[in-house]
Amino acid sequence: MIPALVVVVAVLLQLILVNRLPLPGGGMPDLVLLAVVGVAMMRGPAMGAAIGFCSGLLVDVVPPTAHVAGEYAFVLTVVGFLAGRGLGGVVPTVVACILAAPLLAAVVGGLVGEQGVTLAAVAVKAPVTVVYTLVAAPVVIWAVTRGKQPRYAV
Repeated sequence: MIPALVVVVAVLLQLILVNRLPLPGGGMPDLVLLAVVGVAMMRGPAMGAAIGFCSGLLVDVVPPTAHVAGEYAFVLTVVGFLAGRGLGGVVPTVVACILAAPLLAAVVGGLVGEQGVTLAAVAVKAPVTVVYTLVAAPVVIWAVTRGKQPRYAV
């Protein structure tokens, strides 16, 4: 119940608040990605993949959307699984997931023939999104995990 509530709150905050902020560079932090990573680190790879799929599908169908339905669901499923497995600690896991998500989304968008997905567009947009998401990561990850150790921590 709590992971679903976390994702719904993240989607609402993303749509109502973050997407409307006039940030320089044209990018914005991805709160949904960070919520999925936080839940996955606490609940493991199976729950991470499941919550990633559900939250990605929710983002895919909630307007305004500019991509094929299921595209972001796939991306967040993979990222949720990887975050649930852990990559050597909290910081490396979060950073790797934040770096992988926009690149994986660009690859999937390019494979399905999405308009506007070019190497030049990715080179301009992805770094800005990564930086904003990295800045927001400590607060969101702490809020989702409430300061507890991840499930995979030794």
